Formats: sequence, C-alpha cells, structure tokens
Amino acid sequence: MGATERWPQAPAAGTEAAMEILLIIRFCCNCTYALLYKPIDRVTRSTLVLHDLLKHTPVDHPDYPLLQDALRISQNFLSSINEDIDPRRTAVTTPKGETRQLVKDGFLVEVSESSRKLRHVFLFTDVLLCAKLKKTSAGKHQQYDCKWYIPLADLVFPSPEESEASPQVHPFPDHELEDMKMKISALKSEIQKEKANKGQSRAIERLKKKMFENEFLLLLNSPTIPFRIHNRNGKSYLFLLSSDYERSEWREAIQKLQKKDLQAFVLSSVELQVLTGSCFKLRTVHNIPVTSNKDDDESPGLYGFLHVIVHSAKGFKQSANLYCTLEVDSFGYFVSKAKTRVFRDTTEPKWDEEFEIELEGSQSLRILCYEKCYDKSKVNKDNNEIVDKIMGKGQIQLDPQTVETKNWHTDVIEMNGIKVEFSMKFTSRDMSLKRTPSKKQTGVFGVKISVVTKRERSKVPYIVRQCVEEVEKRGIEEVGIYRISGVATDIQALKAVFDANNKDILLMLSDMDINAIAGTLKLYFRELPEPLLTDRLYPAFMEGIALSDPAAKENCMMHLLRTLPDPNLITFLFLLEHLKRVAEKEPINKMSLHNLATVFGPTLLRPSEVESKAHLTSTADIWSHDVMAQVQVLLYYLQHPPISFAELKRNTLYFSTDV
Repeated sequence: MGATERWPQAPAAGTEAAMEILLIIRFCCNCTYALLYKPIDRVTRSTLVLHDLLKHTPVDHPDYPLLQDALRISQNFLSSINEDIDPRRTAVTTPKGETRQLVKDGFLVEVSESSRKLRHVFLFTDVLLCAKLKKTSAGKHQQYDCKWYIPLADLVFPSPEESEASPQVHPFPDHELEDMKMKISALKSEIQKEKANKGQSRAIERLKKKMFENEFLLLLNSPTIPFRIHNRNGKSYLFLLSSDYERSEWREAIQKLQKKDLQAFVLSSVELQVLTGSCFKLRTVHNIPVTSNKDDDESPGLYGFLHVIVHSAKGFKQSANLYCTLEVDSFGYFVSKAKTRVFRDTTEPKWDEEFEIELEGSQSLRILCYEKCYDKSKVNKDNNEIVDKIMGKGQIQLDPQTVETKNWHTDVIEMNGIKVEFSMKFTSRDMSLKRTPSKKQTGVFGVKISVVTKRERSKVPYIVRQCVEEVEKRGIEEVGIYRISGVATDIQALKAVFDANNKDILLMLSDMDINAIAGTLKLYFRELPEPLLTDRLYPAFMEGIALSDPAAKENCMMHLLRTLPDPNLITFLFLLEHLKRVAEKEPINKMSLHNLATVFGPTLLRPSEVESKAHLTSTADIWSHDVMAQVQVLLYYLQHPPISFAELKRNTLYFSTDV
C-alpha cells in the first residue's frame, strides 16, 4: 500500500496517525511473536528443561535414553533454525544483488612467504576471503585487511599426489613447543598465586599478557596438517591445521556450496572494501582459541584420564573397512589419542574397544570415522601416508558434572547420517595418583620393582624386557607408538598373563596389537606402588630440573640417579636407551624425544601420597605445571649422552649419598 493511500496528510492528524501506526506495529509484533518467536521460545525452554532433567536422571533409569533422544532432536531443531534465520548472515549482497551469507569463519595458520601467519578466514556463499585483523587501540573501530580472496567457482582442491609440487611443511621443533607449554603452565601458576594473595591487578594483567604471547606462539606453531587450496588461475595457498577434523569441516563446507550454480567474478576495490568491512560485524568466532581469552569463571577443563568405549556404528550405505579415531583438545588445539581396529567389509561395525586417554585441561572429545584405504597409489606426499577417507565426524563437550561419575555414561554421536555409540567415564588426576599395591605378591603389577627383580633373579623385570623387545621388533615404526592408546581389554588380558606368569606369554605377545603392548608397559610403570624414580627423590628432581646453571644441574641430576636403588636405576637406564632408539625413527613414527618424555614423564615421576593430598586443594594450573616439570626431568636424561650404570657407580665414591 502506497503512502498517499494510507497515511493522513494533514499535520493536525499527526497524533492520530502515530497512534494508528503504533497499533499496526503492535498488532504485527503480536502476530510475529505468536506465530514465530513464541513456539521457538517454547522449544528453547524445553531444551533447557531436558538438559536439567538429564543431569539429575540416573544413567540406568528407563527414561534416560528417551530424554537423550528428546534433547538431541530439540538441539538439532534449534541449530537448523539458527542457521536459517541468523540475521548477521544476511547483511552483504553480491555484485548481482543477491544475498551473500557468511557460512563459516575461524582462525587458521597460513604459510606465506615461508613463514606462519595467523589469519581469520571467512567462507561466504560464493567466496572464500582470507583476512588479517588490523591492530587499533579502540576495539569498536577494529577492521580487517583482505589478504586475498577466491570465488568458490574458481576454487579447487589438489589431490594428495598434486601436493608433491607444493612447498613442503617443516614441523616446528618439539622442544620449543614444550618450552612454550612449560612457560604457559608456570605463568598460570603465578597468576593463581597472585589472585590467592590478592595481588595487584597490574601484575596479574602483565602475567596474562605474557601468557597470551606464549599461547599465541603455541597456537601459531603447533599445527602440522596441511590444507591446500588452488585458484583455477594458478595461485595456490597453504594452511596448517591441528586436526583432520578441521580440515574435513572446511573442505565439506566449501564443497557443499560448490554444488550450487556458481559463477566466477572479480570484485572491484569498492566491493572488496565493503565485503571486508562487513567481516567484523558478521564474524561468529571472535577470539583466538587460547585459554587466556576465557573468563575466570569458565571451566579450566579436565585433568586426568578419560575412559572411552567405542561400541558400534550404524548408517553406512555400503560395506567398507571402517575404524574410528579419538581426539581431545589440549592447549588450544586437538591431538589424536586413540584408534580402533579396522572392522572389515561391513555396514555395521562393532568394535566394543575401550581406551584410556590422558586429559590436560581438555573440554571436548571428537570421534572421527574413517574408511581404510589399501591402495598404495593414494599416498599423501606431505607425510608419505596412504590417505583414508573420512566418513563422518562429531564432537561433544566434556561436561564435568556428566563425566565425573563412577558409572559409565553412554551416548551417541551423529555424523553425516552415521551414528556412533560410545560410553565414557572420567578419573581425575588426584584419583589416578592413588597407589593400589597388589594383594598378590606373586604377580608383577602393583609389586615393588625390587621384589620382582629379586624373585626373577634379573636386573630388569621380565615384563619390561619383553614389551620393549616386541615394540622394537615390530612397532618402532608405528605412527604414534606409546602416544596412541591400546585397547583396554587387550591390555588387561596381557596384564593377567604377566601376573600369572603364563607359559603362553610370548605367543600372546606376538599376536597382540602393538599399541596394546606399549600400553601394557606404560600401565606397569603407572601401577608400581612407588614410581620408578621414587617418592623420596621427587622433590629433589623438581628442584634439580629448575636449576639455571648447567654445571650445577648436571651434578645434581647425575647425583640423583646415583641415589636410586639399583633395580630402579638399571631399569630406568634400560628404558632410556629404548626410548632413544624409538626417537631415532621419528621421521616415520612421529615420536620425538619430547613426545616420548610427555608420555612417560608423569608415569615415572609422580608426587607421593602426602603431596597428592596436598594437591587436592590446588588448582588445575598447578597440576599442569607439575606435569610439565616431570616431562622436563625425563627429557633431560633422554637428551643426555649415554649414561653408564658402571660409570655412575664408580663416581659414587666421590659424592655424598644424602639428598
């Protein structure tokens, strides 16, 4: 209706016109509220109620699965509504006058001119834009600089074989990444101490600034998984991601948009300026994903062990060779922690495999489902590995209230029409440090190492020698050896035969998955009633590794080894040489000395029961700092020239044995 047909013309009628307009607007608003917002608001409220009901309903209650299904349906509905009506995604138009929506955005590491740059990447319905946030003093005037853009009609993904011609990615040195983690943990501890002592806000802000700088460097330098894109006109771009999950997300989002009828175009400088200017308003990811960006009242994440059973999967349309991997976040990026066996030629794999995953401030668990490829021609030139196809992926938040129970919590992750059923429960770090000596002194697990070696008349326990021998025989080139978790049931089976001194040990070892054997060795050291480097010496190791003078540190660290009981020392030196041999194969197995120290450090060196109880009141950040120091102790010895037991003992004559 035109203005001349509807609105009063005379100034005297202004009040009546205003009242009439107000009534019309109010009527429209009431209709909109009743027809659109009220039902959605009702669903939102119902979702919150369902979430609360689940929290207070026992897992074994008959209504629990029904509540889970209802919550999942409700959340999926709200997600689809948000995607369809999000007003922030309709503020830009294309050169043809069509609506250009923001579909996805996030911070990615780009390799440009042989250096790593942090970029904010925006995926619109017809274009991918790579931008850099301008540094300005006033936050509300922040803007983006466009580094480059590619119309989706011109964007192509190179095949793994084509990656050979692209510049190769050189990973950042592990020891520098570990140093960053150490600094972050130390700064977190200092911040907590300042807060506890009600320190000056300036001092806290200064510490936070230092922590942010280190977190930023870690985020910039830790990703290693290449994500390459090409412009049909010849220009190539390379991003580095921390996980196959992110790479798959970006690839799928782009390929979904490319199914539409897209046309190539060139943006004028004005159009590009308008598009880039809209990024600050449209962005959905506001902060770089580092912990210092979180509010103080946000969860610090979980520290301890997450037990996960991957049960089964449904929804595959064709038979395939299928397996799953598990990832958790740590220090702002994701790390692969476990992998199921390949279930061959099936549409309904049933793994029923349990894994124990160590968490370091983790907040999310990811499950990725792959189809195994055996075609040797499909090799990724970046890492010389055969490329497996991602069939689906999903992520859940690790809610402490849900996870921290003695009972298993069963759930389902839906991914691209595929449903993966899994269960999980969590053991906090303070609980995992509780010692449980074996009641059967005839076994080896939970029995003092001196008792075992004396009984066996050996210098190194039989279980250690056999596991090391098997790993070196057929697992030393296994990617992620000692980092990737073995199946818990296999580990328990090996534990039982070693405890029983079964005659079939060697036969069982030769048939067992190598990650289970590696896991059995780690479990043996973790279940010792006293850690290998002893309770008594723990404080001295912590002090020794903190020394700044190299000569003083050398004297102290060697003196501490001499002070160990002989069975502990000989076993430790035997393990050191084995781990060094594993690290020699780093180009193949991806396990450096630093990675191995991260795996074994907290296992060989742990606080005593008394110190563990003292830590019950400590923060997760202090726990993290302790773990980092434990890693540094083992790393010191791994990086040290070969250490001889006989040489150490000869030097005992010249040093005091008191610590």
